[in-house]
Amino acid sequence: QLQASGGGLVQAGGSLRLSCALSGHMFSTYSLGWFRQAPQKEREFVAANTWDGRITLYATSVKGRFTLSRDNDKNTIYLQMDSLKPQDTAVYYCAARQYGTTSLGESSRWPYWGQGTLVTVSS
Repeated sequence: QLQASGGGLVQAGGSLRLSCALSGHMFSTYSLGWFRQAPQKEREFVAANTWDGRITLYATSVKGRFTLSRDNDKNTIYLQMDSLKPQDTAVYYCAARQYGTTSLGESSRWPYWGQGTLVTVSS
């Protein structure tokens, strides 16, 4: 089970930190990622970190502004979002995949999903 939190309303240029806790699984064996879906748009990849920590991947649109990190002791992954833009407005979903290392940007490759948390960036 994945539980996402931390969404909210923020002005452009502001920051938010999303959290996603994984329960019921061996956290250290799971690759974890974030996707987002804006109104009337398809779900898109945001960032992912492989289970072994060797790969952290970001979408071009968020690179340099978003930072993904994980705390294996707390079974939680974080997405620090800085310099937010109105186009970052979306429902953000965390996803999990055991031992996943390839095709990280493809949502169809992630079997476990959280419930989503809404991020709204006002201009």
